[in-house]
Amino acid sequence: MVSPAPRPARARSPEEKGQRRDDILRAAERLWTSTPYAELSMNQVAREAQLAKGTLYLYFDTKEELFLALLTEHLGRWLEQVTALLDERQPRTPEGAAEVLIQSARDQEPLRRLLILLGTVLERNVRPELALNFKREFRRMVQGVLERLPFAPEVTLRLLMHMYALSLGWQQLTEEPPAASLLRREADLAFLFPSFEQEFAFSLRAVIDRLVAEAPAAAEAPSRKSLA
Repeated sequence: MVSPAPRPARARSPEEKGQRRDDILRAAERLWTSTPYAELSMNQVAREAQLAKGTLYLYFDTKEELFLALLTEHLGRWLEQVTALLDERQPRTPEGAAEVLIQSARDQEPLRRLLILLGTVLERNVRPELALNFKREFRRMVQGVLERLPFAPEVTLRLLMHMYALSLGWQQLTEEPPAASLLRREADLAFLFPSFEQEFAFSLRAVIDRLVAEAPAAAEAPSRKSLA
């Protein structure tokens, strides 16, 4: 078997650096599908990406910084999906907005898993300036959604925070514990393994209705024309 050619120690052009960074993120993402975060090391990521450990640290100082970058990437993709759905459907009612957000939340388990890391280890263990930059980047990425949902911006931002909390609950309730196979044999414990998608949809609709009902009339969202 012919061994793969060794990769250059250092990327030189901006394109090479961008590709190298993406290779590292993809390697970490592949490992994370089978390795708990606490057990995953930068050494493993370097091996998976076929890079020297020192090369890895040219791009990310810590594992937390690497996974914060991965979370930013997944959030950006999700917000792009939400924006595209809003452009397609142009909802003008709370129910229409809810349907878009509920649809966009499906098949987002990797994002939900990363959001759990955000609140437990990532923001607590990265440099304060990186945590602040993450929040600034999120605020920038969410602007398109603010402009398209039929609510005042402050209502939409509160709604997104509720979605964040509901998504954490969704993921935590649907992750199976090590003893899941034993628990499933107990008929009385079936409620511990819900498909939380229905509960998420029900709760999100209730949140939207309440936020809209509480919003003062003066806080109605500006028209798309006035935003142009």
